[in-house]
Amino acid sequence: MAEGENIEVETEAESETSSSWNLGKHTQIIELSEKLLYGNLSAKIEAAREIRKMVRKSSSSSKIRAKLASAGVIEPLVLMLSSSNIDARQSSLLALLNLAVRNERNKVKIVTDGAMPPLVELLKMKNSGIRELATAAVLTLSAAASNKPIIAASGAAPFLVQILKSGSVQGKVDAVTALHNLSTSNENSIELLDPSAVFPLINLLKECKKYSKFAEKATALLEILSNSEEGRTAISIADGGILTLVETVEDGSLVSTEHAVGALLSLCRSCRDKYRELILKEGAIPGLLRLTVEGTAEAQDRARVLLDLLRDSPPEKRLTSSVLEKIVYDIAERVDGADKAAETAKRLLQDMVQRSVEHSMKCIQHRAASCTPSIPST
Repeated sequence: MAEGENIEVETEAESETSSSWNLGKHTQIIELSEKLLYGNLSAKIEAAREIRKMVRKSSSSSKIRAKLASAGVIEPLVLMLSSSNIDARQSSLLALLNLAVRNERNKVKIVTDGAMPPLVELLKMKNSGIRELATAAVLTLSAAASNKPIIAASGAAPFLVQILKSGSVQGKVDAVTALHNLSTSNENSIELLDPSAVFPLINLLKECKKYSKFAEKATALLEILSNSEEGRTAISIADGGILTLVETVEDGSLVSTEHAVGALLSLCRSCRDKYRELILKEGAIPGLLRLTVEGTAEAQDRARVLLDLLRDSPPEKRLTSSVLEKIVYDIAERVDGADKAAETAKRLLQDMVQRSVEHSMKCIQHRAASCTPSIPST
């Protein structure tokens, strides 16, 4: 009984501590809100910095974010983004970033309170630190579905492309992710992207792991760009542009391979005579053959169509991939019966792909050896 009483006393003590903490935080939040609303510029900057610190250091940051928003701090922080004072801009931007992280309602509130016009102005600044903070803010805000059309219409995209070209590594990663977020909700996503984005995207794709989430976003943007003539031309003239897409088909994740083969298919469909040799020259066949068996359903279809376009024979004499699969399935059904036909056909196709890959590699090696000049004997 005495043990039970001790537990009850401890629980009451914990409750009193919690109430005291809540009261203290509530008072602090109200004071910060009043400083933002009624204080002079120095007081507002100090309040913005305190908000950032409070969110970052709190063990219950999600609750703090919600309480700060309820106290009305978002609107005055958004107004500070337009201040002529650089410290006011930076401190409010950092505070808003911390309020937006992992809080959908705050993300939406920040945008509906008018954050995009001043953020676009910050993206134009020569100060690279502010520019990249603004990029991070656009990325964070673009994660909310209802914000995407507003951000897309704000004119932020061209400045994100500029970050792609000249920003830090983190700035470039943030810009790619923000552009990808915006492209997923925009029916005319091609209009978001300037063809000049192809060159930095190809360079970033070269340097990253082809199966990474980042590669998935970069190849998605490249596939969108491949839907315009300017984008296709940029991919073909970019240093290692087509080769990088071919390597992604070979080594990428299910998502990045689907986008990479989509971009290559877009090139070849637009003008087979122009792009066929360029794609073949980079050794695309082995990866495409493997993709017809191992890719997503969409990637398999795209790989089959592209293989048909890359074949040397004229269209009327071409044996399409779908016809070949039907022939293999019919053979498998006769050999193993209807129950096992699908499994047998898949195994036969995989064997054909493997043999074709080996044959293609031998041809490539033979071609390389024949092109290597012999060293004269002395």
